[in-house]
Amino acid sequence: MSAVGTVGSSPWYRSLDRSQWKALIAANLGWTFDGFEVFALILTVGVALHQLLEPSQYPLIPAYAGAVIAITVFGWAIGGLLGGVLADYLGRKRSMTLTILAYSLLTGISALSWDWVSFAVFRFLVGVAIGSEWATGASIMAELWPAHARGKGGAFLQAGYPIGSILASGVWLAIGTSGPDAWRYMYLIGVLPALIVFWIRRNIPESPRWEESNRRRRAAYDLRRQGAALEGEDAALVRFTLVDLFAEGAVRARLFLTFVMSLSVTIGYWGVSTFVPSYVGSVATAAGLPAQRYAALAGLVQNLGALMGFSCFGFLADAYGRKPTTILYYLMCLILTPIVYLWVKDIYVLLFAFAVYGFFIQGVFSWTPIWLPELFPTRMRATAAGFIFNAPRLISAIAPLIAGTLIVGLGGYGKAATIIGSFYILGLIAVPFLPETKGKPLPEADTLSPALGGERR
Repeated sequence: MSAVGTVGSSPWYRSLDRSQWKALIAANLGWTFDGFEVFALILTVGVALHQLLEPSQYPLIPAYAGAVIAITVFGWAIGGLLGGVLADYLGRKRSMTLTILAYSLLTGISALSWDWVSFAVFRFLVGVAIGSEWATGASIMAELWPAHARGKGGAFLQAGYPIGSILASGVWLAIGTSGPDAWRYMYLIGVLPALIVFWIRRNIPESPRWEESNRRRRAAYDLRRQGAALEGEDAALVRFTLVDLFAEGAVRARLFLTFVMSLSVTIGYWGVSTFVPSYVGSVATAAGLPAQRYAALAGLVQNLGALMGFSCFGFLADAYGRKPTTILYYLMCLILTPIVYLWVKDIYVLLFAFAVYGFFIQGVFSWTPIWLPELFPTRMRATAAGFIFNAPRLISAIAPLIAGTLIVGLGGYGKAATIIGSFYILGLIAVPFLPETKGKPLPEADTLSPALGGERR
């Protein structure tokens, strides 16, 4: 397949049917509104804390903001583990509708916060719901889209996150100066995604791969109830999926490597990017410019760059492979972090730098919906994707807290960002040990060969 992505003499997109495009729209919209909810928090947390804290506590707002974001990320991790399991047992479509409805309603409730503790609790619950949604979308996309276009489909799904962030930036630009309760209006707007649930229920098919795996699972349960001794795939199908992740050596090896990769990007992103608005605001203030406006502009250009970064990742991964594309993005994240935070001081150059930075630091997440579903069998695909994408957040949830403390302790953003950004080295080390899956079918026999890079049975 060429870099432009053709199948035979026809463009790649001509090979897709309406149900596949509708699945992409649903998965993308779900992740778009996830991105809106999360970036709305990043944009508004400082303003909200000015209203929810006592004036004597204002000097500690970076630490409080880090704590609120860390709590949200922790909830995201818990939700991700639950959401993957639900998608493997309840189905992709049903899980998607439930999780979108949950995070929409909970976001609206968080507008009612009366102090920073209630704010943190509500954001934790929003994080649980947000984390539950991603694994479902990634799994249904991988299972419905053909192998030659699967990288593009996964990247387009992931591109929903910066689209949501751009929407949040635009809304905040419009309402951010409307008064001290502007942050509450942002969260009330976050209720609107609940409306797409009705469209999903009418238009999106369930994954036939999941339906077949679920049929085999039910048959295995019937055999066990009849007292039969289960072996091979039947024994695997009746294991709880989170337990099943650790039962086979080949799966454990891939689980460990992808966990390390996911840990490095989540620490890098949450420990560095969460403070972009505050950092750009401080640079703008020093230049005599309005901090809130330039903070919002920085979020906008970073997410425009991210949108391009996600899309390009998919085309590169389908043309040249998952492994070289992932290595390129990790390497650029490692290089760009100190450049952006230590060396660029002019506010206008900084805005351009954050566009390039967003291309890579957010675009690197595209490996997760593209590569992860291709590494694990159907019976555990959503559980594995949810675990790897979200379990590292249980650890990386402390990154914003540590970064906030470092910013206060070191007296600035540059050194703190460089320290946190060094975690991208972990991903660079892990990537070469995974098998290349470009153009290969998803594992359908529900087993993997013992060799880490071996062929699927």
